[in-house]
Amino acid sequence: MPASNQGRSGGGAALLQSPNPDQRDKLSPVKSTAVIEIEQLNFYYRKTQALFDVNLTLPPGEITAFIGPSGCGKSTLLRTINRMNDTIPGVSMTGTVKIGGQNIYSSSLDVVELRRRVGMVFQKSNPFPKSIFDNVAYGLRINGMTKSRRELADRVERSLKQAALWDEVKDRLNQSAFGLSGGQQQRLCIARALAVQPQVILMDEPCSALDPVATQKIEELMLDLRGNYTIVIVTHNMQQAARISSYTAFFWLGKLIEFGDTETMFMNPESEMTEDYITGRFG
Repeated sequence: MPASNQGRSGGGAALLQSPNPDQRDKLSPVKSTAVIEIEQLNFYYRKTQALFDVNLTLPPGEITAFIGPSGCGKSTLLRTINRMNDTIPGVSMTGTVKIGGQNIYSSSLDVVELRRRVGMVFQKSNPFPKSIFDNVAYGLRINGMTKSRRELADRVERSLKQAALWDEVKDRLNQSAFGLSGGQQQRLCIARALAVQPQVILMDEPCSALDPVATQKIEELMLDLRGNYTIVIVTHNMQQAARISSYTAFFWLGKLIEFGDTETMFMNPESEMTEDYITGRFG
């Protein structure tokens, strides 16, 4: 982590208002110690380096926000946590990413199992061309996680309730998911991720395409889920990071500049660069 300056005065204070599958390793359950450990991570898109020696430990059951200007590596880092970058031709990396003490880039790790344990919610909601019910049931079915139709229905209902969507859709579960509003579609995608019982939920600017009312509902939902899940969110909205996150990591040109509890960072950042970004002097 780059050296930082002495503590700065509270420039951000105004934002704080409120192989054989049978032989593959199984990801261990979340332990009471750190869930996600990133060590000496360097990442490349062919010859272009996007991340430089990132070291970061994210505590369990909390919301961590990744902030920084566009192109600074936030989303790239987020996608390393469930190996979504594996689908991009020509990428490479060095270093390790561990969940529950296990290196998720081990050749023996079951990537499908990893992505069940580490759910992803994208910037633009992406419901399947199916009914509301079938969207939430999809992962349960393909993973064989229920033994009866009743159990399947119960799991779908529970996931929709967790996503604060059940009362709005319970009378139209068999209708197309495309009939939902943008904010409802995003909560449906969250319910779909929750249905398969993940340990970690990654969110890549989940509110950037939503209006303020829908954004508030998503933020309230994240706060409700905190404690039961470890949540990592990429956001360009400083007010959002201040409102919902317990910890914040600030990135600049692929480097982790500062990481710490959100209140301290926003009230008294160590780095002058962090204060300049939070207060809108650049970015």
